Amino acid sequence: MKTAVPCYYHLDVEVSAERVGQVSRILAAHLKYWDLETLVTPVCRSAELLLNAIDEHATDKHTSIEMWWNGQHLITAVGDNDQDLRPDQDLRACLEHIAAVSDGWGCCATDTGSKVIWFSQRARAGQRVPLVPKAPAPSLREGLQVPREIPVAALAAPPKPADGALEDAR
Repeated sequence: MKTAVPCYYHLDVEVSAERVGQVSRILAAHLKYWDLETLVTPVCRSAELLLNAIDEHATDKHTSIEMWWNGQHLITAVGDNDQDLRPDQDLRACLEHIAAVSDGWGCCATDTGSKVIWFSQRARAGQRVPLVPKAPAPSLREGLQVPREIPVAALAAPPKPADGALEDAR
C-alpha cells in the first residue's frame, strides 16, 4: 500500500562516473522505502542519464537532486551549477528520454544562471491511495489586531543593577 504521507529527499553530490551508480542506488532505496518500487526504473534511469550528461558536458560538477512524493505524484528535480550547460544542445538525448517515460517534465533557470530539470511520475491505477483527510483548522470569529511597533527599549534586557545597588541590598 502506498503511503499518503508526503515525503521529501535531498542529495548534494559531486558528479563523477563512479558516483552515478551510487546515486542511482540511493534514489532506488528511498523509492523502495516509500513503497514506490514501480517508479524505481524510470526515475533512476532518467536521473542516471542526466547525471552522465552533467559529468560529460559540465565544468561545475556540483549537483543537487530532490524528490517529493505527495501520495499521488513523485517529482524528481536535478539542479546543476553550470551556466554553460545547454539543455537544448548538451542534454537533448536525456530530455527526449525523460519526455518519453515521465508524465510531465520541465526545465527552469535559477537566479544564479544555473538550471533545474524536473520530471514527474504518477502512481499508476491500482496504486493510488486517497490522501489522509485533515481536520479543519479552527477559525477566529474576530480579527486580530495588527501588532503595534514595540519600542526598542522594551525589547532590550532589563538594566543590570549598579555596584552600589548590590551593596545596599545586602
